[in-house]
Amino acid sequence: MAHDPSVSTQTEHGATRQLSRFLARTSFDDIPGDVISRTKHLILDGLGCGLLSAKLDWSIRAVESLRALDGNGAASVWGWGVKVPPMSAALLNGTFVQGFELDDYHSLGPLHSEACALPAVIGTAEHLGGINGKRLLEATVLGFEVGPRIGMAMGGLQLVSRGWHCGSVYGVLSGVAGAGKIRGLNEEQFEDAIGNAATQACGLMSAQFEAMVKRMHSGMAARSGVLAAALADAGFTGIKRVLERDFGGFAATFCGVDPFDLTRLTNGLGQQWEVLRISVKPPYSAMGGTHSAIEAAVKLRATPGFNVDRIKQIKIGTTEAMLHHGGFKLERPAAAIGAQMSHCYVVAVTLLDGSPSVPQFAPDRINSDDVWSLLERITAYNDKEIDSRGEDGRWGTRLVVTYVDGKTDEVEVEYPKGGAKYPLTNKEIVQKYDRLAALVTTKKHADDLKQIVLDLENCRDIAELSRLLSIDVASPFEKR
Repeated sequence: MAHDPSVSTQTEHGATRQLSRFLARTSFDDIPGDVISRTKHLILDGLGCGLLSAKLDWSIRAVESLRALDGNGAASVWGWGVKVPPMSAALLNGTFVQGFELDDYHSLGPLHSEACALPAVIGTAEHLGGINGKRLLEATVLGFEVGPRIGMAMGGLQLVSRGWHCGSVYGVLSGVAGAGKIRGLNEEQFEDAIGNAATQACGLMSAQFEAMVKRMHSGMAARSGVLAAALADAGFTGIKRVLERDFGGFAATFCGVDPFDLTRLTNGLGQQWEVLRISVKPPYSAMGGTHSAIEAAVKLRATPGFNVDRIKQIKIGTTEAMLHHGGFKLERPAAAIGAQMSHCYVVAVTLLDGSPSVPQFAPDRINSDDVWSLLERITAYNDKEIDSRGEDGRWGTRLVVTYVDGKTDEVEVEYPKGGAKYPLTNKEIVQKYDRLAALVTTKKHADDLKQIVLDLENCRDIAELSRLLSIDVASPFEKR
């Protein structure tokens, strides 16, 4: 068969090969110190979110189902005293991290990197054994880096507007980058691994309304990463040039008629680190796109003479994508997943309680009469002016309030705390971890885990990390 040199050139310089080369060649010593430090704090945040959610109802059902199917293995189920195979662990632990809407996001390439990458990395490392902290950090950095980049390249929230759950679509690349790096894949193997992962991508945004399976989407991405990397390591070939192919390619197929730009994935690899722009949420148990609405409600509640009984109507103005994501009308009785995604619910409960944290999403609080009385007066709409601000301004939210006496008020928040413009500091991330961990475990356990994570580069073997992750925790709704 004749060889077409143009195909070789196209392959060598395409996005898939550039990414594969970066993943294979980047080592711990190539990663700047501030990126390593931020990654350790992101790991701590992810583990705190995961442990908090480990014994919630849907988590228990998932663990029981997966253990019955897959049995025992070498990888920890976080917050449980059991071990399962690495694919099961990645799915379960990813479900935990994303299990109560407390985890990270990236404002331009929306993705829960902690839930997609971290379970894939740790599960693979435990399966292989003998992995030190530097290797774990190296792999986690790369997993965290890749996901937001492909998200930006594919337009991020445009996928949500079309009904895809973007994290479980391109989160597979985050998972496979981390799992593949733990396995030490070379450039060619990484291209196969990326192809193996990309063909597993899926996730329907209609899961946000009431389904438990929405909690699993990022875990599914993590599991796909574990499988894809293991297959490539065994010589099982994947789709070549999968990111850039026109027919059946990853970007072209998922984006459809919408624009995408794969240079946003590849430009600045190893020089400009998206890890540093991953946002860590304050302790709000709600979808990141609602956080500006939450802060606007906090401002409104703080105005002199505020009284919810004086409110006739509240209109929540947001972008079209955010309206699709969280502007739907809840139906009573509501489940936690719908409430956590709902602009209207988080505004109502913030005005009543002052904050939408863990207690505000307990079943009895969600369906309280005072919440639903206020919800009947709140609607969401597409604010065209906020839409006109473009990509950087899409996190803004406007509350337009009408009172029973006819007076009106308007409160706007352009950028929420925790987002790219006002990120949580590393100290604030530690404070959040302490607060979440205190709800489900002892101070000693929480402190021991924190200490090993924040000193990971000096950890000779992650066996102690695995032990601490395997300690039984409680539900945050249990009285302890």
